Amino acid sequence: MSYLENNLKRVPTGLSKVLYLNWPLFLLLCAVACAGFLMLYSVAGGSIDRWAEPQMERFAVGCAAMFLIAMVPIWFWRNMAGLAYLTSLALLVGVEVAGTVGMGAQRWIDLGFMRLQPSELMKIALVMILAAYYDWLDVKKVSNPIWVIPPLILIALPTLLVLKQPDLGTALLLIMGGGAVMFCAGVSWWYWGIAIAGGVGTVTAVFSSRGTPWQLLKDYQYRRIDTFLDPASDPLGSGYHITQSKIALGSGGWTGRGFMQGTQSRLNFLPEKHTDFIFTTLAEEFGFVGAVSLLAVYIGIVVFCIVSAMQNRDRFGALVTLGIGTTFFLFFAVNMAMVMGLAPVVGVPLPLVSYGGSAMLVLMCGFGLVQSAHVHRLRSR
Repeated sequence: MSYLENNLKRVPTGLSKVLYLNWPLFLLLCAVACAGFLMLYSVAGGSIDRWAEPQMERFAVGCAAMFLIAMVPIWFWRNMAGLAYLTSLALLVGVEVAGTVGMGAQRWIDLGFMRLQPSELMKIALVMILAAYYDWLDVKKVSNPIWVIPPLILIALPTLLVLKQPDLGTALLLIMGGGAVMFCAGVSWWYWGIAIAGGVGTVTAVFSSRGTPWQLLKDYQYRRIDTFLDPASDPLGSGYHITQSKIALGSGGWTGRGFMQGTQSRLNFLPEKHTDFIFTTLAEEFGFVGAVSLLAVYIGIVVFCIVSAMQNRDRFGALVTLGIGTTFFLFFAVNMAMVMGLAPVVGVPLPLVSYGGSAMLVLMCGFGLVQSAHVHRLRSR
């Protein structure tokens, strides 16, 4: 009996797959989501109906989707990667044609019962297609220039469409998430040196183009950069968000003002308190201890993804797990850096905590792929 045949006997089947799920990972996801419900209840002034209850319903649907995806063998999702990518790309094109405009950006498709943000779908679909590509590609060809070009094109197409919406934050997440999969696949360090040099050149070009006919960013995006560099230059205008965010963070102290006692959010000084800036509300009410506790749970989720990937003998499953874990890390790292003034303000929600349907449902589907890879760690081709 071959090694593979012997190991395939250990692959769980039927309902026994439930026992092989990564339950610690699921419990950590539930802990983060519960923190989100609590904060949404608080920022709504003690009302569960406004934001907390819809978020609970979405999380319940997300959990169901995660379990269903986890029960399906990982090889099936590998075969579906191309379709997922093309569908997400078509939806991004659909946004350009008939998308819904909100807050000055065209990012959503109105489905009647919900507003779908295709760029959220693309974050997972991009990880899937890149993982499938490197699973198919011979390891010896990973750093060959000819075989580096296709993944770059796969990353560039959705990134350009997202930039047109405009959504700089999501575009950066797509680039970094796609780059993370390429790095984990073993692409040579020389390419990363070239990428860093290109990044420096791009930043230089962005600043040089300001005020010219070929300006690379929108005016409001330049104002965000100005605000990041000097928030006090316009404290009542473009610097208002980050100024109020820092006040809320600092006023929480070590242990916070207490649940539902945050003045910045309760008195509506803090904009977008239920979405992008919800972390500042948590820090104000529960202080440094609460903020670090949430960060520790986030890090725990990433660590479980890394451990699961290291235990996985299937290349596609390992790369998908690492890609989704990295995407999750980028979500909370960028959001926390943004609200603390360590990065420019971009539209990146705090995963599983910020109010929003598309982001939560897609993220839970992504963790469904992680669970599928964990359950089906050994598979035949």
